[in-house]
Amino acid sequence: MPDSAKHLLLVEDETALRTVVAEQLGDRGYSVDEAASGEDAIARLADFAYDAIITDLRMPGVSGTAVVEAALQRYPDIVCIVVTGFGTVKDAVEAIKRGASDFVSKPFQIDELLHALESALEQRRLKSENAYLRAQLDAKYGFDGIIGRSPAMKRLFQLLETVAATNSTILITGETGTGKEVVARAIHHNSPRRAQRFVALNCSAIPENLLEAELFGHVRGAFTGAIGNRQGRLEQAHRGTLFLDEVGTMSPALQMKLLRVLQEREFERIGDTQTIKVDVRVIAATNSDLRRMVADGQFRDDLYYRLNVIPVTLPPLRERKDDVPLLVQHFLDKLRQDTRTPVGVSQEAMRALMAYSWPGNVRQLENAIERAVAFGSARGQIDLADLPPELASVDAPSPSPLLALPEEGLDLDQLVEGVERELIQRALERTQGNKGQAATLLRLKRTTLVEKLKRLQR
Repeated sequence: MPDSAKHLLLVEDETALRTVVAEQLGDRGYSVDEAASGEDAIARLADFAYDAIITDLRMPGVSGTAVVEAALQRYPDIVCIVVTGFGTVKDAVEAIKRGASDFVSKPFQIDELLHALESALEQRRLKSENAYLRAQLDAKYGFDGIIGRSPAMKRLFQLLETVAATNSTILITGETGTGKEVVARAIHHNSPRRAQRFVALNCSAIPENLLEAELFGHVRGAFTGAIGNRQGRLEQAHRGTLFLDEVGTMSPALQMKLLRVLQEREFERIGDTQTIKVDVRVIAATNSDLRRMVADGQFRDDLYYRLNVIPVTLPPLRERKDDVPLLVQHFLDKLRQDTRTPVGVSQEAMRALMAYSWPGNVRQLENAIERAVAFGSARGQIDLADLPPELASVDAPSPSPLLALPEEGLDLDQLVEGVERELIQRALERTQGNKGQAATLLRLKRTTLVEKLKRLQR
């Protein structure tokens, strides 16, 4: 039985037939309005948005075809079922070409009409649902859905728009919590492979002895517990995208096998001799310095260059503080779906959120906002006391010792040298010893940084 909210307009110039059909449709839960002519139907369409219209084709004055055209012009998603008499099937086909959903021929059984009507309504529902899901995906994974308006994020968006259209392998680097998988999904969703699967595998979350089977699959009897054949993530991602998170944790043996996949586009399941061809785009991600790992012999250099065809670096949140208010609002909007209560942020709390360094990046910020909403939603506002303890004191920093001048004076050159040494050391720690990246953080040329290091080490 259909939803009682379904409203139909029945257009039929034969009074007896119209009355019978209207009663039978009403018995099945539909709300039915009747129109005795095409003119009457068009007038009713101007006043009410019906879910469906059932109309005879051949009527005096305005035809059923004209009624269908008028209905679709006003309501593009309306379901239109046309009823045709003997010898007018050609007209019915023409009406379908103009947008009608289906037709039934006179004389007809009510079940025949119901089948056509309910099938058309179901098709409309599925179409609407698919459109909604697509909009949700676009909102979540489209590049505009990656939150940020800072210069660093604008540069990232430009890069992502360019690389998404390619089939090249991508290496995403960034600290934990910067959103590497979100970016990978966005790339896939905006690529020619968007209609195929996106398959994710966190290499650090699976024990080394199981990672190979998870990636390549296995056949029955390949090892203890292999009771049947099993596809690996590579096969699952065929014609789609495979996302390998924390790829730097792979063992040397597995690195070699992955290299073969990237070079030859083929592999074998564990315990099998049959070679499987695969068409897959690989997006890898890591929070490690793979170049240093290559230099230390911990990561294959040939695999590194195969993965690093297009490098994408995600900025940490501390380097895009301008995005914090935007992100806070985004998380509040998400949480509002659960709380159903608008929650604001006090100026004091926002200053603390802006001042904090966020070592856990966007993920840590989201968790902090969720915690704050749990404490502050009843008041409708997040205050400083609602934030995690590590943020509560950030808003009131102590005066900088650089601004204090002792009565006895100080050695300015020595103080400046000490501050310079400390900042350079922090930059090198943050970039894991990469002098080029450290120089960028300090707004220096690499050669200048090297010269300063030599001078400070004397």
